[in-house]
Parts: sequence; C-alpha cells; structure tokens
Amino acid sequence: MKHILVIDDDISIGTMLEELLTREGYQVSHAYSGTEALLVLKDLKPNLILLDLMLPGLNGEELLPKIAEIPTIILSAKVDIDHKVDLLLHGAVDYITKPFDTRELLARICVQLRNASSFGTSPTITYDDITIHTDSHTVIVCKETVKLTKTEYAILKLLIQNNTMVMTKSMLLDRISEDTPDCMESSLKVHISNLRRKLKAVSGKDYIESIWGIGFKMKPEEILTIS
Repeated sequence: MKHILVIDDDISIGTMLEELLTREGYQVSHAYSGTEALLVLKDLKPNLILLDLMLPGLNGEELLPKIAEIPTIILSAKVDIDHKVDLLLHGAVDYITKPFDTRELLARICVQLRNASSFGTSPTITYDDITIHTDSHTVIVCKETVKLTKTEYAILKLLIQNNTMVMTKSMLLDRISEDTPDCMESSLKVHISNLRRKLKAVSGKDYIESIWGIGFKMKPEEILTIS
C-alpha cells in the first residue's frame, strides 16, 4: 500500500484529503506544520508528500529542500507563475493550485507514484545519512541540503556508487572528466578536502577516507561515528 503524508495546517482540508485518499487505497499520515513534518519523517518514509506552503513555523518553501528525496506535490492558493516555476526547479515534482478538482489531484498523484517506480527504483543514491537526488543534483545530509560545486557533487556521487573500492586519483579524474573537465590532479585534493568539510559540518562525520599513495574511498558505514 502506498503511503502519502499530508502536510497542511487546515484541519478540514486534511480530513477531506484523508477520506479521499483512503477510499483510493492509500495509507495516509498527517503533519500540521513544517516542524512537525520533520519530526514525523524521522520515523516515516512516505512514497509521496502533499505540501501546503502557508504553514506555521517552518513554512513550505523552507521545508521543501529538507524533503527533496521524497516526491512532493505542492498544494497552494498562490498562483504566481514565477513562484510556481521556482518551486518546481527546486524540488517539487508538481504544483496544484487551490481550490482543486479531486479527480485531477488523484490523477497527478498516480502519475508521480508511477514515475517514482518506473524502473523499480527511485532516482536517489543513499549512503549512511547522505542522499543524492540525481534528478535535481541535490545532496541531502541528515535531512539538510548541502550545497556542493559541480566537481564536489561528481566526486561524491562516484565514491558512493563505488563505495566498496578504493578510487585512485587517475580513476577519479578519468570518470568525472566529462562533467568537470576543469578538475586536475593538482586541484583534486582541494576539492575532496572541501567536500569532506561540507559534509562533516552537517553530520559531524568524516565520510571519506584517504588511502595514502593510492586514492580515496568511502568509509564503511558500520564504522562511521560523529567526531
């Protein structure tokens, strides 16, 4: 059964959505503020989120980057086109203006759930507390978005995809050269140092291990500790 989290402070809308979605065979959970949503998501991984923007405390725009690894449909009375475009470019998979037709909402939910499981996988790569959302090139660490340069992103993605092996400097440079042709051997160590610093600033963990004279690899998840 697909699980949908509704984040909306309007109790009447929340009740209506729960009745509608339950009739369609979905499991439904609620959060009535952005802060409550983050608490709920510590123990819950829904298949899709319906997100209102006008929330008390942490609003929808502030919450969206923190939930980028979960397909999120915005439900909002705001109709400004530039605002819609900005949200779609920064994590939302769809935007529906209130008031909405329930048949249209159900159709859009169906489409997004189908997209997320098209090939039996979600467009994400995870390692310990790190989630890479490959569609948007978003990196989430401990539910917080970490801004990386193009080179840092390419290095992290490659290391996680090959986390059981040591990547030599030449292998790293060769594999990321298509996306980051400006990265040279002389600057590789600096890029990795900056990447390690940014990740550790959020989680307190040093994920990347230097293998002297050879290259770099991800530390095994079972030995990662906060330092």
